[in-house]
Amino acid sequence: MAALKFLALAVQVRILISQQNAIMKRTTLLLLAVAALFCVSCNNRPKYSEELQQTAPALCKGAEKKLVCMDLDATLTQHKTPLSDSARQALDKLGERYALLMVGGGGAERIHKQMLDYPIDVLGNYGMEEARVVDGEWKIVRKEVCPVDTASVLAKCQALREKYGYTEYYGKSVEIHASGMLTFGLLGTEAPKEEKLAFDPDKAKRRAMYKEVCEDFSDYSVFIGGSTSFDMTPKQYNKYDAIMRFAEENGYTRDEIIFIGDDLDDGGNDSHVRLGGMDYIRVYDYRDFPKLVEPLLQ
Repeated sequence: MAALKFLALAVQVRILISQQNAIMKRTTLLLLAVAALFCVSCNNRPKYSEELQQTAPALCKGAEKKLVCMDLDATLTQHKTPLSDSARQALDKLGERYALLMVGGGGAERIHKQMLDYPIDVLGNYGMEEARVVDGEWKIVRKEVCPVDTASVLAKCQALREKYGYTEYYGKSVEIHASGMLTFGLLGTEAPKEEKLAFDPDKAKRRAMYKEVCEDFSDYSVFIGGSTSFDMTPKQYNKYDAIMRFAEENGYTRDEIIFIGDDLDDGGNDSHVRLGGMDYIRVYDYRDFPKLVEPLLQ
């Protein structure tokens, strides 16, 4: 399909080129080359069924998987939207075969509410919080808190806003959580959901300033989280270390764990899982989660 679209585009551009001067011809040819690269990239991207056949069964060979860990937003659900019936059914099937663990950047209670009280163990705030299902009751069993230099945080966030042009925002500039975690949302703490989802879907705006945010907040692990924000946790907290702490406390080895997430590239809030060498399956579209986990049930 991409090749046919490119062919049609080439015919149109050839006609256009014949009507242009030399400078315009060079510009048009450059744009055409970019379009060609895009089409090839799209055409070469593996389809879901092919990718699943190649990755999931292979990851399950060797050490038997016993613990399935997963992200929530953009993996199981759209950002901060309730768990769907299809995702719930997929979790039910997984739960019959594996222990399940939700590992999120948000607080455990928020995750539990978003999942419509689904009975699953949760590591919230990148491991600063832990909630367990005990005798059928979901409850938080651990909360860790780190101090925050509020004045310094506000000043650094304001300087970044002024440099990159995000001086207008909804609500507060940065959310300082009781745990000591920070959420620096470029649209503010109270931005409408529709604006947030449309703001930076490819994360390009935040990637452009990511390095500087990391430098300014060198005492924190910085992640491109959610749809508009940077999540910052005290340096020792990230999803990989959170999972491994849970594994050690509950008798799992790293080879017995598989992680399912979407944000595994550098700077993503799942990136430490990839960098730590844990087996993982990447999600491109949360709506495909039920199909994505089918190979784990074979």
